[in-house]
Amino acid sequence: MQEQTTTAPNRGMVYGAHLRSTAVVAVQLIAVAAALWLLAWVVGKTWVILLPVALALIVCTVLWPPVRWLRGKGIPPAAAVLLTLLVAVGVLSGLVAAVAPAIVEQSTELAQQATAGVVKVRDWLGGPPLNISEAQLNSAVAAITERLNSSSAQIASGVFTGVGAATSALVTVFTAVVVTFFLLKDGPRFIPWLRHAVGNPAAPHVAEVLERVWSTLGGFIRTQALVSLVDAVLIGAGLVILGVPLAYALAIITFIGGFVPIVGAFVAGGLAVLIALVSNGPVEALIVLAIILAVQQLEGNVLQPWLQAKSMKLHAVIVLLAVTLGASTFGVIGAFLAVPVAAAAAVLIRYYDEQVGARAGENPPPEQPQQPEQAEDDEVSRTSAPSGP
Repeated sequence: MQEQTTTAPNRGMVYGAHLRSTAVVAVQLIAVAAALWLLAWVVGKTWVILLPVALALIVCTVLWPPVRWLRGKGIPPAAAVLLTLLVAVGVLSGLVAAVAPAIVEQSTELAQQATAGVVKVRDWLGGPPLNISEAQLNSAVAAITERLNSSSAQIASGVFTGVGAATSALVTVFTAVVVTFFLLKDGPRFIPWLRHAVGNPAAPHVAEVLERVWSTLGGFIRTQALVSLVDAVLIGAGLVILGVPLAYALAIITFIGGFVPIVGAFVAGGLAVLIALVSNGPVEALIVLAIILAVQQLEGNVLQPWLQAKSMKLHAVIVLLAVTLGASTFGVIGAFLAVPVAAAAAVLIRYYDEQVGARAGENPPPEQPQQPEQAEDDEVSRTSAPSGP
């Protein structure tokens, strides 16, 4: 019997094995990063299509319960969806109709008060403690005017860009409404069709993930609506108590702005403070600012993280980072879509973790929902199978 000798590994061999493992991991990371970059490039190129679809999905989570109720009453799907869309458009039109007359009625008075407010600010700058002379004020105004005149080309191009953006927004809204109609009308057929198209073994996993994402999106909309309603009620009550003009209109604007994280609250709050300044003076403007900051602190530190953590199971830091990334990448729309996208990604990651744990023997796999046609096939198999002795 020949004696076998084993050579103990030296440092060079260990370093080489570690280097080879590191190289494999590095190549894998580079491949994943390249795939993510390609995915981001595709999303950017198809954004004009993906945006209406994403908005339509979010709207569908709100409108599906009444559509389902109407369909349960025997109303045809198309008629149920059309009736629900008409009611939704009517509610939005009613909100606009409630806000517009007050704005038009008080716009002249607010313009006069704004002019008076500018004069007050100028007098304050010229008095103690700043004591800015009239010549310095005129010089500052002249510098601003010269800057605006020199930037006229940029301003003009910005106007045309704004017109193009408004046109694109109208097209996006129209497309989103059409997609919403067909998703609500034919949505229940989507999961069975997808299961048939994808096929086993991926079909049950895809269906389960989509159902979880749908439930999560519905929770996001309900949470955001509740948070926005609390903001609108508290801020609106403060404006009414202080006698600020357009208090009810500002409350409605605050509610709508709450659906756009960060930007919406900033714009609505700034508008309320500005109107309070030109109508009621600096003291009440500061009080309005304090009310808005207090409500925003309540929302940002208590309501939104707590409710979103319960409805979407997202940590407050994840919500903040998602909104920051979305706003820096896609602007206001990105800030609005950042949280639901992050929630959908979290659903996918959690489901993947469940499957990994099941394969590793750590936990049993979740039961897959059985589709009607699959249940029928199983029943046929049971009835046609030969009975035992």
